[in-house]
Amino acid sequence: MERTLRLGTRGSPLALTQAHMVKRALEAAHGWPETLIEVVPVKTSGDRIQDRALAEVGGKALWTKELDVALHDGRIDFTVHSMKDVETIRPDEIVIAAMLPRADVRDRLIGAESVETIRQSGRVGTSSPRRSAQIRRLRPDLEIVLFRGNVDTRLSRLNLGEADATLLAAAGLDRLGRPDVGAPVPVETMLPAPAQGAVGIEARHDDAEVRGWLAAIDDAPTSACVRAERALLAALGADCRSPVAALAVPAEDGLRLRAQILMPDGSESVEGQALAKGPGDAGALAAELLGRASPALRAHFSG
Repeated sequence: MERTLRLGTRGSPLALTQAHMVKRALEAAHGWPETLIEVVPVKTSGDRIQDRALAEVGGKALWTKELDVALHDGRIDFTVHSMKDVETIRPDEIVIAAMLPRADVRDRLIGAESVETIRQSGRVGTSSPRRSAQIRRLRPDLEIVLFRGNVDTRLSRLNLGEADATLLAAAGLDRLGRPDVGAPVPVETMLPAPAQGAVGIEARHDDAEVRGWLAAIDDAPTSACVRAERALLAALGADCRSPVAALAVPAEDGLRLRAQILMPDGSESVEGQALAKGPGDAGALAAELLGRASPALRAHFSG
């Protein structure tokens, strides 16, 4: 094939690492030379704005909108994302064409061995509504400090004493060659974000050729689990301000989907699980969670 394929990505170290994972997977699947795929870094608003929470400045679209435009304009042929950073409702002309095998879904706690051992009235650095609510639920005495930025930025802020502890995704740390950083938090303690640990690749809906090539590297179990978690988000009407955790795992008779919705201050939590054989089952679980929630908690969702 003479055509050069352009793979769009954010420019952070983790995003570039994930882009090269996709590049190598495609080369291996199709026997392509290393020169066929060009990795094209695209600066996103989310990379530029580091001093405010995502919810205040445009939500998860800050990670995707510039890449979406480049894809729409034909400057890139496909794009790679951490799936947990991709907004639930995507443009009609863009399709999630493939996902790599999912990595460790857990959070890692840096600065303490466990949530229980963080000092009394200590500070935890995070910008995640889900992590903030879960930490407040577990330890109401702790203060949440806004931490944005890439892995090195957050670890540097922690080392400077701006917080006593912070939380990062285990998958990202592993991909950056830092498997020993932090203590894994069991999913029984903190259920992860929907799609955490998954890398997705998007293409133009009308580009059947590229979609066909990408299909060769799609990991079916990962795709099924992540799509179920995203269906739950859609049914809840969740946005980047909504504290939601969810995890689907393969089971003999479908997927076992667990979910949790919380008040931002951690004062209320509703959890549940269901066997999911299709998007409708994720919707039924969302309705069941909202049905058991207080009016105050339901107000944080539009499902």
